[in-house]
This record gives sequence, C-alpha cells and structure tokens, in this order.
Amino acid sequence: MSTYQISPLGSIDFGATGIKAKLQNASFLLATMKGTCVMSRGFGWNPPVDELSEAAKVQMTAEVIELLESNIEGLTVEEVTFDEDINATTLYPHVKVVFENG
Repeated sequence: MSTYQISPLGSIDFGATGIKAKLQNASFLLATMKGTCVMSRGFGWNPPVDELSEAAKVQMTAEVIELLESNIEGLTVEEVTFDEDINATTLYPHVKVVFENG
C-alpha cells in the first residue's frame, strides 16, 4: 500500500482519474466549510476558528477522519497533523491516507 499526503485543495485537475481523483476529492472536502454548498448544506466540515488548543486539534482530528473515511471509498486515514496560519487563528490539516486497493 502506498501512503499519500493531502491538505486543503489548491487547484483542480478536471481530467483526474483513479487514486488521483480520490485524493483531489479528499482535498476538496478538507477545503469546504459546511453550509457553503447550496444543494448540500451538510457537505464539508466545521473547523474551529480562533481555537488552537490541543482539545481543538483532537476534535478536528476526529472530524477529519470521519469526513474522509465516510465520503471517499477505500480511503483509510493514517495520521492527521496541523499547521497554523501566520496569524495563528486557523489550523490547516495535513492528512496521511492509504487506499485499500492502491
């Protein structure tokens, strides 16, 4: 099994297929705040804003794992780490994942 690193989406490859498409979809999920998709208000997740404590990281880790494993078929989360933005008001997840058949 190969391990892949994902983080919130930067750009979209409209021709992506296979594992590359699944990784892109996972990145898109991480970049989407819940309530912002008109036809699916439950799509995405709610990262805590202005909350950088260890408790927030634990809560976010659980939410990221649930979000990705329930929405991307065959994906298993191995590790979730966080980077803080320069203003120290937001945590950005970086996730190591593997795929069952990849």
